[in-house]
Amino acid sequence: MKKRMLYLCFSVLAANAWAGAGASAQERADVPEKYKWNTADLYPTEEAWKKAANDIAVRIPKLSKLQGKLGKSASGFYNALNNVLELDSDLSRLATYASMRSDEDTRVAATREMEQTATDLAVKYAAAVSFLRPEILSLGEKKVEQFIAKDKRLAPFRPWLDDILRYAPHTLTAQEEKIAAQADMLSDGPSNAYNIFTNADMPYPEAKLSDGKTVRLDASAYTQYRAVNNRADRDLVFKTFWAKYKEFERTLGTTLAAHVKTHMFNREVHKFGSCLEAALFNSNVPTAVYKQLIADVHSNLPTLHRYLKLRQRLMGVDQLRYEDLYAPIVKDVDLKYTPEQGMDLVLKAVAPLGPQYVADLKSGFDNRWVDFIPTTGKKSGAYSTGAYGVHPYQLQNFTGIYDEVSTLAHESGHSMHTFLSDKNQPYVTHDYKIFVAEVASTLNENMLFHLMLNNTSDKATRLYLLGTYLDGLRTTLFRQTLFAEFEWRIHEMAEQGQPLTGEKMTELYLGLLKEYYGDAKGVCKINDLYGIEWAYIPHFYYNFYVYQYATSIMASAQIAADIRAEAAAATPAAKARDAYLRMLSSGSSKYPIDLLKGAGVDMTTSTPFNAAMKEMNAIMDEMEKLLDSK
Repeated sequence: MKKRMLYLCFSVLAANAWAGAGASAQERADVPEKYKWNTADLYPTEEAWKKAANDIAVRIPKLSKLQGKLGKSASGFYNALNNVLELDSDLSRLATYASMRSDEDTRVAATREMEQTATDLAVKYAAAVSFLRPEILSLGEKKVEQFIAKDKRLAPFRPWLDDILRYAPHTLTAQEEKIAAQADMLSDGPSNAYNIFTNADMPYPEAKLSDGKTVRLDASAYTQYRAVNNRADRDLVFKTFWAKYKEFERTLGTTLAAHVKTHMFNREVHKFGSCLEAALFNSNVPTAVYKQLIADVHSNLPTLHRYLKLRQRLMGVDQLRYEDLYAPIVKDVDLKYTPEQGMDLVLKAVAPLGPQYVADLKSGFDNRWVDFIPTTGKKSGAYSTGAYGVHPYQLQNFTGIYDEVSTLAHESGHSMHTFLSDKNQPYVTHDYKIFVAEVASTLNENMLFHLMLNNTSDKATRLYLLGTYLDGLRTTLFRQTLFAEFEWRIHEMAEQGQPLTGEKMTELYLGLLKEYYGDAKGVCKINDLYGIEWAYIPHFYYNFYVYQYATSIMASAQIAADIRAEAAAATPAAKARDAYLRMLSSGSSKYPIDLLKGAGVDMTTSTPFNAAMKEMNAIMDEMEKLLDSK
């Protein structure tokens, strides 16, 4: 049960439904239905949801009757597992609906209460089935294999059972696991407090821009206005926005520190060597992959600095500053799109993935998989989610700039991954690990970039697109690795008994910012105020999530290049495409590292990273030639 996670229109629609950039946040009731996701596909009404919740509440206690009976027979083993997973699926659907409805408007108490109900049921469910893993482990690998051989219905359960058996060194007794599951009731507290505060209660500041317009700088507006052309406006937006976050440094430091302690609890109770090891164990990814990524990035900071100097040249500024990193590189290029235009571009971009992929995604757009419009109280950012047996959904905050078309491509990659896995896998293996999830999303971004580049001859626009792609590498490969290093370091501080306060986090984050962006070398100057940026990143309330953006963009770039090369050949082939689609259709039937190897990428080496650096430098070569030709 997880969200898979991270914009301007100029036609006036009925009732000013899409007002474009700079419009005041509107209320959800004013948005046309076609721009809202259709939650009725999950439950037709809230009453139907409540009925399902009551049914689940009755079914959960009955699961305890299965305890001690798993090993009696192969058929009994199958029936028990099937009952558990049917309830798991129903609960996942329940939680997905509640979470989506709450995210529509975080001010609404009724939907927050629904989300809390789903969370409470999930905790009770986890406690009720806490015996399952220890009991399966007590059966042992030999008996489990005998059951699978006797009852063919158990064959689809094999990958899941193998994964459970892998947890033997980290699994407690049934009673201890039940207590640990009950303690998990507290784990969402820090992130829930953070989300409610930053999305609903935080008193976001206002800023008066050079054109006389006053804007309220919430998260969505900050993302929009940090990219304006006027440098004085950018300075004002940055300083105003981060000064407000700085006011709550202690509070937000407390919530993040409390979140880290939940990981400390899990590490200690389940006998892992570190929080990092505990987090990566779920996907069976070696911690060496995480550490190698950080080492590779530090070794290649000169490549990042080369890009930053190129950005400085393109912007024509004497000194590049942190406030300049989101502004358009070419000032006279202003790409803007309606939601319809964005969807059309994404569908054209993914054409190399085959007509069926395109048709399925178009059907999703037509049937309201996506919630497009930013509204007052709506959760910021974007994500893809879904429930087995229904279809995926996407939350967007689309205001029309090119970055948000890219975000639509990104989340559509997640949605199609969900769609194909659900279509081709039973529930037990339908879900996939984040390590491969971000390959699907970043590959779509890559496809969109190349579509735009191939259809653009204007030098300024080409420079903009090339620069945007490079900045994507900065934000996805380098910036996300900075986040990953920060997350690793705060966990190490906690594990070593060091104090973890908001002030300490700001000090650590500022040091990383200055190192990555070459502040001491004069590459990009960082205002000390911006050390508070860590408090703005919701991904720190996940569990070592962000490094997978970086590893995934390396893998997806390689796969996308292979697919494009096949599609462009005189006699088109589909070997790379089909291998990739098989990966998307595989769910968790194999471990992520093995799934990527099947798609042609070995993530246990630095080869994908080195290839990404080669591409990055090649793009900078092209941009410099374009600049010299001008």
